[in-house]
Order: sequence, then C-alpha cells, then structure tokens
Amino acid sequence: MRVVDPTCEMISASLLIIGAGPAGLAAALAASGSTKNIVLLDENSEAGGQIWRRNVEQINPKAWQIVSQLVAQSSVQLLFGARVVAVINKKCLLIETPDGTQQLHWEKLILCNGARELLLPFPGWTLPGVTGAGGLQALIKSGANLQGMRVVIAGSGPLLLAVAASVIKAHGKLLMIAEQRSAIDLLRFSIKIFFAHRQKFWQALFLLWAIKPWRYRHSTTISAAHGDQQLKSVTITQAGKNEQIACDLLACGFGLRANLELAELLQCQIKSGVVVVDENQRTSREDVWAAGEVTSIGGVEKALLEGRIAGHSAVSKKFGKNDIVEQRHASLFSALLQTTFLPDPVLRKLCKPDTLVCRCEDVTAQELEKFSDWRTAKLMTRVGMGACQGKLCGGACEFLYGWDIPAARQPVFPAKAASLALLADIQCEPLDDRKNN
Repeated sequence: MRVVDPTCEMISASLLIIGAGPAGLAAALAASGSTKNIVLLDENSEAGGQIWRRNVEQINPKAWQIVSQLVAQSSVQLLFGARVVAVINKKCLLIETPDGTQQLHWEKLILCNGARELLLPFPGWTLPGVTGAGGLQALIKSGANLQGMRVVIAGSGPLLLAVAASVIKAHGKLLMIAEQRSAIDLLRFSIKIFFAHRQKFWQALFLLWAIKPWRYRHSTTISAAHGDQQLKSVTITQAGKNEQIACDLLACGFGLRANLELAELLQCQIKSGVVVVDENQRTSREDVWAAGEVTSIGGVEKALLEGRIAGHSAVSKKFGKNDIVEQRHASLFSALLQTTFLPDPVLRKLCKPDTLVCRCEDVTAQELEKFSDWRTAKLMTRVGMGACQGKLCGGACEFLYGWDIPAARQPVFPAKAASLALLADIQCEPLDDRKNN
C-alpha cells in the first residue's frame, strides 16, 4: 500500500470493534486484557448506540458501567465521532475522525454496526413532523420538547410500545398506536413468548399497561399524512374504514434492516439480509466476527450475549456454555420477531403513483414502476444517488418492487473531498474470494 499524503496518519489495532452499542461494548469488555491494542470505533460522540443513547438527563447506567471499565483498561482506545469511508484492503480502512482522515490497520475485526429503520413510502411521509419510530425516540432522548404535542405511532412490532412509553415520559399526548398486525397474529405471538420468553412477555405487558391498552389498535394501517408545510393530521384505516385524526407528530416503524455495507465490502457472507455467523459469531472470513442487530434483529439481550461471545472468540478466550445456550434462546426470539412482524405486502398499496419514493432526488413511484430492476431505474431517474446513497429508498424499492439492490460501493458514506482525493491516491488492493450471495 502506498500512502501519498503524509498527513494521513496510521492507527493500528490488534482488535478493531466497529460500533459502540451494547454488542460492541460487550465485545470490547470481553476481549480487554487479552490483547495488546483494542480500538472501539463509533460515529457517535459517545458510547451507547441507539438502544443506550444518552438522554438529556444522563447516560444509560449500563453503558456507563461498561465504558468506565473500558476506560480503566490501558489496552482499549475509544475512538468516537469516527466514520468508515472505505475499505482499502483486507486489513485496512480509511476513516474520518475529528482529527482528520486516517488509515486504520487491524488484525481482527468485530462488526457491531447495528441496523437502521425501514421507511416505507405513503402519501405525505416526507412532511415535517413525520419521522421513523426510532427517530422520534432518538429526538426525545436528545431533548426534543413534546409538551402537549399530539402524537400518533404507526407500523408494526414491539418497538412501537417502547416509543409510546418514551412519548408519554416526554409529556407528549399519545393519541394512538396503529398496529398493522391482526388480533390473531398478536395473540399467537403473545402465547409463544409467554411460554418461551416469559420475561419479554411481562415487559411488553408492562409497556402496554403504561400507555393504556385502549390507545393500542390492531389491524390498523396508516394511509396518509396531511398538511402543507407541516403535519396537521393523518388518515388511518381499520376494517376498511378510514378515520382522520388531527395530530402534530407521526412516528412510523415498519421494522429494522441490518447495516450490511461494511460486511459486504469485506466479503463476509450475507444471507436473508443479515451477516452469516457460526456459534462463535465468526463470519465467513476467518478474521472477522459480527454481533448484534447486524446478525439479526433481536434486542439488547441478544446483542450483549453475541458481543460477549464474539469478544471472547476473537482473542481465543473460553466462554461459558451458558452463553451459547442463552444466545440460541435469544436467536429464537429474533426469528419469532421476524416471522411475526415482517412488513405485510398490503403495505405496497399505500404507495400511490405520485408518492415520492426517493426523497433525496424527488423520484416518484410512477417514474419507477416502468423499470424492472434497480440499476436501470437508477440510471434513468437518479433514484438512490442522493445524500443517503440509497440506504433509505433502496430498502423501500426492494419491498415495493422486489428488486435486488446491488452490494455496497465506496465511499461507504458521503465523505469530505479531501478524503476522496486521498482515497484516489491510495493503491487499493482488491479483495479476493468474493463470498457474498
């Protein structure tokens, strides 16, 4: 590798962990003390990820406890506010940090880079006041003032309950949770978690009781959001009947998608939208492990277990058989979530011909329907060529039209011109033995 710009410093890590949410923190703690140099990298300004994100009052106590232990370890370097720009070769990344663009060389790597929300288009979804469910939760934790604001939450899955509880805590006026799944689906799910995941059952029941059960409607779908420059009302559909509700905020949660860009660029095997791992959390690459939502959506307990297993495995430390048993149990819950709360194909009907699908480039559904694949549509309409680089509209197009979205390309995220110029001057080595499928 040839570095042209001498100002681009090199960081070396015996073990690199990308993502400082619960999985990444657990991995770093498990590996600490057994290797000479661990680098824990995250694009946020502090640890915690979305699940343990700091609120206006304080950092999550569990996150703080782990971070405190890591800070005391001289072998651990916490690198926050850093984002991966590109994969230079099998063992080196180009990253942007608060101190500038740098190269990061690693010997072993654990991917704990989480997931993002799946946003599905419907009339009015781009109005100010319409957010993702997780997005609203993040805003609340950042100090957003919801005092007296009328809030509707729509979509599907347990996340809706957690967001509703956050709204109430932030003194917002929760009007309704519009759960798309039917009463029968929810009853089956409840019975299964009662017998197989009893703690999850009581957590959900406690949240439901806290938000008042009459605010929770099953078999209900968001049909449209209305307003000029700001959200004014929403239309929900239940049993074939429409109802318009005046509100100030709408939070939609249609599920989560694993962040696969780095795994794809590193040639890790991907299957069914997640990174494939063995019981030690090792990917198809011998020197790369993965843990948390990137291996399947399953919540904080699964993330902690997988992070701990990956951290131990990466430094050849033994871990207890109980960890494997508990991880398998958590994976069963993850699989149950996916089968119960997959986006229903009926949601495709929400997207009308004049609905924007790519909000970055103002591309409507009508413009996209004439194409049979993502590549052709991208060439002809610029869908996926905006600031999000297809991370939002790509998932929507995959759901709406059944398109196969091509693997990630570099830069992984929009980067500074100086970083792109440096990348062009670096002799990148090709990655061999492509294993994506």
